[in-house]
Amino acid sequence: MDYKIGMIVKGRITGIQPYGAFVSLDKETQGLIHISECTHGYVKNLNEVLTVGDVMDVVILDIDEYTKKISLSLRVLEERTHFQYHSKKRKYRQEKTDRDGFDTIRELMPQWIKEAKTDEARQIN
Repeated sequence: MDYKIGMIVKGRITGIQPYGAFVSLDKETQGLIHISECTHGYVKNLNEVLTVGDVMDVVILDIDEYTKKISLSLRVLEERTHFQYHSKKRKYRQEKTDRDGFDTIRELMPQWIKEAKTDEARQIN
C-alpha cells in the first residue's frame, strides 16, 4: 500500500517504549507514535494509555523518504479538550502602612559603609 501524509489508516500496536509506541500498518510497514502524539495533555506512562495488540486508527504525520520511517498520531483524531487552569494563589493586599521594603536596607547602609571603610583601612595598614 502507498502511504501518504494525512492518511488515516488502521494499525496494530506491536511494542511500547518509554518514548512511544510501535505500530504495524501492514506486514512490511511499521511506524511510531511518539508519546507526545498519543493524547492531549501529559502522559506519564504509555502503558496506561495503550496496550500491545490494540488495533486502532492512526494518522500519518510524516514519512522520511530516506529512512522510510513513518511518524503517526492518535492525538490528531481526538476532539480537543479545553483545560482550565485555576490559580490557587492567594491574593494578599499590601497595607499602605506596612512599608518595610527597602527601609531596612536604607537604615543599615551607613553602618555597612562605615564597617567596610574600617576593614579597608585595616588591610592597608
